[in-house]
Amino acid sequence: MPQDSALLPRYEHLYINGEWVTPIDGELVESIDPATGRPWAIAPLGGARDIDRAVEAARRAFPAWSRKPGHERAALLRRLADLFAAAIPELAVIESHDNGNLVREHRASLTAQVQWYQWFASLADKAQGTTIPIDDSVHAFTTRVPVGVVGAIIPWNAPLLATCLKVGAALAAGCTLVVKPAESTPVSALVLARLVHEAGFPPGVFNVVPGHGRTAGQRLVEHPDVDKVSFTGSTATARRMVRDGADNLKRFTFELGGKAPHILFADADIDNAINAATASAWRLTGQSCALGSRVLVERSIYDRVVEAFRERAKAVRVGLPWIDANHMGPQAHQQQLDKTLSYIQYGKEDGAELVTGGRRIDTPELAAGYFVEPTVFAGVDNGMRIARDEIFGPVASLIPFDGEDEAIAIANDTPYGLTAGLWTRDVGRAHRVSSRIEAGMVWVNTYSFLRWSTPYGGFKASGWGRENGIDALDPYLETRTTVISTTGQFPNLYV
Repeated sequence: MPQDSALLPRYEHLYINGEWVTPIDGELVESIDPATGRPWAIAPLGGARDIDRAVEAARRAFPAWSRKPGHERAALLRRLADLFAAAIPELAVIESHDNGNLVREHRASLTAQVQWYQWFASLADKAQGTTIPIDDSVHAFTTRVPVGVVGAIIPWNAPLLATCLKVGAALAAGCTLVVKPAESTPVSALVLARLVHEAGFPPGVFNVVPGHGRTAGQRLVEHPDVDKVSFTGSTATARRMVRDGADNLKRFTFELGGKAPHILFADADIDNAINAATASAWRLTGQSCALGSRVLVERSIYDRVVEAFRERAKAVRVGLPWIDANHMGPQAHQQQLDKTLSYIQYGKEDGAELVTGGRRIDTPELAAGYFVEPTVFAGVDNGMRIARDEIFGPVASLIPFDGEDEAIAIANDTPYGLTAGLWTRDVGRAHRVSSRIEAGMVWVNTYSFLRWSTPYGGFKASGWGRENGIDALDPYLETRTTVISTTGQFPNLYV
C-alpha cells in the first residue's frame, strides 16, 4: 500500500446537480483500509453548506422528475442496473478497501444488487390508486404521489447494499435524493454517482455528499426542504434524528439495530442448524444487524452445539479480504475493533465461559489491521451485556433453554426485533414459535435468506417501515384523495 498520499487514488469531488464539485465547508481525508490500517484513497467529506446546495438541487429537480412517466424512470433504472453489473469488479475492490469485508462477499452482494435495481425498475409504474364507491353524486379516488426530497443516510457495514435499497425505491417512486455515505466508507457511493451520471439521470435527481453525522448528517435531518429521511444505523442515532427533524414533521424510515435470536430445537436437523448458526454468527465479521448472535439451544443438545461452535471457530480462516480462500476479514475500523474487544471483556466479567477466541490477531501479516478471532461464549444468561447489546463483532453467545415457552420468552426479551431464526422438524412447532416471535423477519430451517421481493424491517427498537418487496415504495409515496362531484351542485346554506 502506498505511503505517500500523492500516490493514492483520489476521489476529491462531491456529486451535486449532475456535476463534480469541490466541498465548500468540508475536507479531503484519507480513507483507511481496515485490513492494513493504512490509507488507501483520498476522499471528500462535505459539510452543512454542501448539504444545502445538494438539497437545493434535489428540490429544483423534483417537479420534473416526479412527473416523469413511470416507464421512463424504469428505463433509467434498468440502464443503471446494466452499468452497475459491468462495474462489479471495480466496486467489489473499493467496498473491501473501505470496510474490510471479503472481496468475494462483496462480489456476491453486488451481483444481487443488480437484481434489486431491476426489481425497483419493475415497480416504477405500479404506484396505483383506488376508486372509492360512495354514491352517484361523486367520483372519489386515490392517487399515489412521491413524497419529495429524500435524505438517504448510509451505514459503513454494507454501503452499496443499503444505498441500493433506498435509492432504488426512492427513484422508482419519483423522489429525488441526497445520499450521505458514512465518513469511513465514502468512495463507493461516489463511483455509484458516476454510474448514475452515465445512465442519464437528470441533474439534481441524485446527489452524493459524504460527511460526518454530526455535521452533514445533522443538517440533512434538520433541513426544512428535505421531506423524508431514510436511515440505516443505530437506534440511539435514530432517536436523535426524530428530535432533530420534529420541527418540520419530517417523515422517517429506519432500519436499525438487532440482537437476533437463532433458536435450535433438539428435533432439528442438527448438522444443518449448526452450519447456519455458525455462518450467521461470524459472517461479515459479525458486522450485520441481522446476524444471529444470540444462539438459543435446547438443553439436551447444548453441549453438542457448544463443541461444534468451538471446532468451527478454529476452522475459520481469518485473513486479508482479497484472498478468496479466507472466511473472515477485519473489523471495519479501530473504533469497532475496540468495541468488540471491550464486549469480550464484559462477557468474562459477567461470568460467561469463553469457549474460544476473544483476542486481537497479531500475526505479522495481520497485526496492522483490525482483525479479531471468531469468539464463542457458553453459559450465557440473557441478562448479560453480551446478550443484550449489539456488539457488531464476531461474538456468538450460546444460551440454553428448556421447551418452547422459555425459548420464546428469551427470544423476545430484547428491545430489538429485526430478524430471528429457528430450526425444527416439527411443522406445528415451526408455525407456533414463528408466530410468537417479535421480529420483522423470521427464518425457519434456513437463515439470512433475503431477496428483493421479501419485505425487510424491524419491530420495536429495530426500525420503522420496510425495505424490499412491493412495500418498499410505500415510505416514498403519499396518498392523495380526490373527490369530484358528478353534478356540480352545492346548496346555499344561508337561505
